[in-house]
Amino acid sequence: MSRPKVIVITGPESTGKSLLTQRLALEFGTSWSPEFARSYLEIHGPSYQFEDLRPIAEGQVSVQNLATKKASEIVFMDTDLLTIKIWSEFVFGKIDPWILEQWSRSIVDHYLLCDIDLSWEPDPLREHPQHRKELFEIYHTNIRESGTPYSIIRGLEEERFSNAMKVLKDLGHSPSSRSSS
Repeated sequence: MSRPKVIVITGPESTGKSLLTQRLALEFGTSWSPEFARSYLEIHGPSYQFEDLRPIAEGQVSVQNLATKKASEIVFMDTDLLTIKIWSEFVFGKIDPWILEQWSRSIVDHYLLCDIDLSWEPDPLREHPQHRKELFEIYHTNIRESGTPYSIIRGLEEERFSNAMKVLKDLGHSPSSRSSS
């Protein structure tokens, strides 16, 4: 059996990634992985140090592996190690070599990069609302330089979902060929 196609929904904070990931997985009848950092920070508190990034990355890899095992044709990821790489560099100016190595070896078939056209939604686990444009450009540059195919997803509410569905359809994925979870 071939591996499922891996679609990662990524981008700066408060761009609708989690909702989009869940809606796409539901539409395709497949599994998805949550953003592990959110669970980690809900347990350990919103403050984090450089040393916390490795266990967060390990947890992210674990939830992604679990979602991939449950999927058949396609799997959706609410962020991946790219997010941890970017936050590590942005907040601490350095990155754990293990995280960088794991990200460089990860298999992603397509990134859906969420634009910052949604309004900022306050959340105790979010930071840096004033740096959204800068962070979007960092994501864009990292994805482009990785060589992984990507699409920028824009639009409010239903339009955002429809735009993501159009990209997936153009890639040959259809919700009519549902995966089992």
